[in-house]
Amino acid sequence: MASTSNALIGRTGWLLRQVGKQVWLRTVLFSVAAVAVAVVAAIISPYLPYQPDLTLASGSVQSLLNIIASSMLAVTTFSLSIAVSAYASATSNATPRSTKLLLSDPVAQNALSTFVGSFLFAIVGIIGLSAGVYDARGRVLLFFSTLVVLVLITLALLRWIDALGRFGRVGDTIHRVERATIEALREAGARPGLGALPQRSAGPGAIPIRHERTGPITHIDCGALQEIAEDNDLRVYLQLLPGSVVHPNRTLLYVEPSPGDAAREELRDCFSIDRNRAFDHDPRFGLVVLSEIASRALSPAVNDPGTAIEVLGAALRALIEYGAALRGAEQPCYDRVFAPRLAADDLFAMLFDPIVRDGAAMFEVLARVVHCVAALRDSDPAVMGEAAQSIAGHALAYGEERLAMPWERAALAAIAAEQGFAAQ
Repeated sequence: MASTSNALIGRTGWLLRQVGKQVWLRTVLFSVAAVAVAVVAAIISPYLPYQPDLTLASGSVQSLLNIIASSMLAVTTFSLSIAVSAYASATSNATPRSTKLLLSDPVAQNALSTFVGSFLFAIVGIIGLSAGVYDARGRVLLFFSTLVVLVLITLALLRWIDALGRFGRVGDTIHRVERATIEALREAGARPGLGALPQRSAGPGAIPIRHERTGPITHIDCGALQEIAEDNDLRVYLQLLPGSVVHPNRTLLYVEPSPGDAAREELRDCFSIDRNRAFDHDPRFGLVVLSEIASRALSPAVNDPGTAIEVLGAALRALIEYGAALRGAEQPCYDRVFAPRLAADDLFAMLFDPIVRDGAAMFEVLARVVHCVAALRDSDPAVMGEAAQSIAGHALAYGEERLAMPWERAALAAIAAEQGFAAQ
């Protein structure tokens, strides 16, 4: 069953995805390509089978390269300062956990990569022209390569200018977190328990496996667990999901029968443990970050209930997507691995409880919470009904305690009753 095409991404693929999100990778690739173009133009020009009609003096091409070199250095420095300011803005106005998404923004990465690569292309071209390594045909190739680079610079600048108006703003940050959370929730809903069988208790002779590292789990290679179990005739009982914090005294999984030392190390290697949580396979983290943004907006220093209401809208869309994915969930594809499922009450608690607590004195926030959980209950009563009732009860209890005006408390109770929630 492990060979199914629906298997979750393995450890190697996940690591490649993480590397692909790093800004240095695109910068290095574009820079290497740009330098290679400038060098190749000098190498292949003697072997061209024709003599171009266009003739260029070395100074005409060098003037263009001088402009690119001087301007790109300034633009790169300016763009980096803007990016750093955006990261600082997201940290202070939203939450520090959201800066991961800004750092992996493809528009910003492409812009910086294009600017740095163009600068290096111009420098290598100037050096080549000064050293006389380009003949007439080489200067023509370099000229047309320079035109292509100018087009790439223009496109990158236009996209970067379009993105600057919203890059790092609170609304943009909420949208990025929402997209990352929806992607993780869709995956979790489509393949509950990482594609493993539903969790069940291990036998009395099961062996606990722990890890020597401490930190949150960022990825579990369930396909590798299945292969190890098949090769060693084991059954694996996962105890944790991505996002859970592990330490040397916390059990990752139980295995039966007892595996050999080599198999135990292989089982541990299926877990990626980092210092910080990641959005990719941890939908709970996305909900926590959304809740943090709302809590900061509701703090007395900020006092911005509108942002909290915007977060609630984003969370509503994300959880509705999760319910839709869960209704169309695929069959488990790993028959030797058992794993827990995400619990709706946990998802609701980590998202809504901090917002209800910090917005307890604001009628509009509590009312929006009640409307949101009612919509989620109606979208999937079997999965989310009990959790929605619990959060609505919390909102009513906080409102009764913290809302200043009697009419606000009465209005909140009326809204809850209209949505079918009874006070607890």
